[in-house]
Amino acid sequence: MQPTLRAVLLFALGVPVALLPVVEPRLWTLWLAFIACAVGALTLDALLSLPRKRLVVEVQPPDVLYIGDPDPLVVRLTAVGGERPLVVEVLGELGSLLYPQPALPVTLQPGELGQLDLPLVPRRRGTARVEAIWLRWTGPLGLIRRQWRVAVDREVPVVPDIRAVRAAALRLSSRDVLVGLKTERFVGEGSEFDALTEFREGLDHRTIDWKASARHRKLLARRFRAERNHPVILAFDTGHLMGEPLDGVPKLDAAINAGLLLAFYSLRAGDRVGLFAFDQQVQRFVEPEGGVQTIHQLQRHAATLEYSRHETNFTLGLSHLASRLRRRSLVVVLTDFVDTTTAELMLDNMGRLAKRHVVVFVSLRDPEMERLVQTDPTEILDMHRAVVAWDLIKERETVVLRLQRKGVFCIDAAPRQVSVALLNRYLDIKRRELVA
Repeated sequence: MQPTLRAVLLFALGVPVALLPVVEPRLWTLWLAFIACAVGALTLDALLSLPRKRLVVEVQPPDVLYIGDPDPLVVRLTAVGGERPLVVEVLGELGSLLYPQPALPVTLQPGELGQLDLPLVPRRRGTARVEAIWLRWTGPLGLIRRQWRVAVDREVPVVPDIRAVRAAALRLSSRDVLVGLKTERFVGEGSEFDALTEFREGLDHRTIDWKASARHRKLLARRFRAERNHPVILAFDTGHLMGEPLDGVPKLDAAINAGLLLAFYSLRAGDRVGLFAFDQQVQRFVEPEGGVQTIHQLQRHAATLEYSRHETNFTLGLSHLASRLRRRSLVVVLTDFVDTTTAELMLDNMGRLAKRHVVVFVSLRDPEMERLVQTDPTEILDMHRAVVAWDLIKERETVVLRLQRKGVFCIDAAPRQVSVALLNRYLDIKRRELVA
């Protein structure tokens, strides 16, 4: 137990009372009465406050945490034998892999179960640790505070956000949606026969199947779909630039989430997906495989990609990848850069890779840069920041433009937008059969 700020203020009020005997010695009894009342109030508050043994605590950590998607640490409390509502503040003692969270209050009714969800927000992948929770409550007079540390000692693995990936992929993988999009944007394209459909105004006349039309005595057209079974390679840059957090999530983890979403959709579409990771050297290569169950293997490999402190060697990494690919493939390179000077080697190697394969370059743009440019400056330092941010944005646009001239499809988007942009680009390439 410890005194609260209210108790300190109460005794601070006794200072003028203590000075009264100096003015009038006969007032010393008033000082003693004040001290007795203050001590009595503290004692009464301590006796009336709920003892620790009458507070039942149950802590339930999550089995796994997903990067970029916080999960709750469930705390259930019951005040046994209480006669009045009790407000308990709950604070989590978390490991370094989790962002610290403020204390949250929960109101307990006498004899009823109260529940509080403490958010666990991981900084990056790895093994997070929940050390303990701290409980704090005061007596009915607010003079005495009780505090209790409840040990938890639980380790929780932090993995890529496959849960959100699967949910988004399922929403976007409806066959009806794809057919509608194909009819509007890429009529008549594709090389794999899908079905016969009644000819309607606006369809390409070259798709009319005359033999089938003669048999059924009405005009029928052949409907095609894009060829399947293409190899798709997710190439992750694990260099030091990818360890920088954007919106609280490291760039590498945001890239992994976007890559796994594309992998899930590609596997459902019939393609084969592989994984490649590199920094100053090649870290991992997973041969492309088909089947929706492959997503679990890709998730396991992606979860073990380490955050490197080394500069990325694009010459070694992309040359090694090109030597491992035996047929024309869709290569998605998820990386980042700072300016045109540091991107020179990346530009040369991306251009060579694009001569044989379809290459999609994905970089993560910092939303803070645009905010600095768009915010009205209030002091000279804000103006300096805006000028530097503007220069960096123009440098990125220059690199993207040079990549596009080399035949590389480019996506430079904020972390929250990159997944959808990448999936749309994949659909565009798939329908136009650029990989075949």
